[in-house]
Amino acid sequence: MKRRMFVLGTLVFCFSASGAFAADVFSGNWKVSLAKSKYVPGPAPKGPNFSKIDAMEGGLRFTNDGVNAEGKPTHSEWNGKFDGKDNPVKGDPARDTAALKKIDDRTFEITNKKGGKVVGTIRAVFSRDGKTRTQTGQGTNAQGIKTSNTVVYEK
Repeated sequence: MKRRMFVLGTLVFCFSASGAFAADVFSGNWKVSLAKSKYVPGPAPKGPNFSKIDAMEGGLRFTNDGVNAEGKPTHSEWNGKFDGKDNPVKGDPARDTAALKKIDDRTFEITNKKGGKVVGTIRAVFSRDGKTRTQTGQGTNAQGIKTSNTVVYEK
């Protein structure tokens, strides 16, 4: 009986640790590498852009700071669970809500909406070593022009 409890306890610990590790791949302070990123049709942001991701129960919390293409400072915040439901976004004029969906231990997707209408999707893939995050996004900007961006973040 004691042996069964030990084995059961060990299995529970291993599964718990693997879940915590998966969230840690996403978590951290990230800086956009403008040299490695591609903004179509452009223009690219002018200044350094940073993204902080914190793990929370069942999801992630995002804080983004930077300088946009016009040279103006930007700041936005939101959090969401991996349930695909819309969550309010504060400080981002391009979107009102964002929905988060986990694809696997190194990939998630975000669906952005403005006024209830989808304006873009982002797929974020994290490198195996946990040092790089590559986001590919498609959408429509405020002028109605289609966009296709690849943004590379580094820890």
